[in-house]
Amino acid sequence: MKNWLILFISVFCVTAHAIEELKNIEIDSLPDYSKAYDPERDPFVDGNNALKNAKETRRRVVIEVGGDWCSWCHVLDEFINTTPAIYEQLYNNFVVLKVNYSDANENELFLGGLPKITGYPHWYITDNDGSIVYSGNIVHLLEDGKYSPTLFSRFLNKWSL
Repeated sequence: MKNWLILFISVFCVTAHAIEELKNIEIDSLPDYSKAYDPERDPFVDGNNALKNAKETRRRVVIEVGGDWCSWCHVLDEFINTTPAIYEQLYNNFVVLKVNYSDANENELFLGGLPKITGYPHWYITDNDGSIVYSGNIVHLLEDGKYSPTLFSRFLNKWSL
C-alpha cells in the first residue's frame, strides 16, 4: 500500500510538472500578436499573418480588442492562462490576434472597418478568409461575476471549425 502511495505521488508530481512545462512552451511559442495588447503593433500586418496562420492550420481567428487599461481584459487573460482546458481549446481551434485600443493608439483605421465595439474585451471571430462570423463582448460567458469554464467551452465549440 505504501509503495502505491509513493508511486501515485511521484506520478502526480511528474505529471503536474510536465503540464506546467508544456503550458510555458505553448505560451512562449505563440506569435507576438497573440500575447499582448501592444500600441506599437500594426494590426493590418498582424491580421494578415493571423489569417495566413489560420488558413494553414484550418482554424478561425479571434480578434480580441482591448488594452492594458481594461480590467476585464486582465481578468480574461488570467482565466484563460489558468484554465488549461480553455487555454488548449482556444489555441488549438483559433488563432488569437490581440488588437490594442487605448489613448496611445485607438487603431481607428483597422477598427473602423469592423462592426461597432459594444464593450471590452470585444471579440470578433472570423473565418480564415477574414469573413466575420461573430462580433460582441463576451459578458454572456460570465457566471456569478467570473468567466465560466462551461459557458466558455460551449462558446468556443460553437464557433470553432
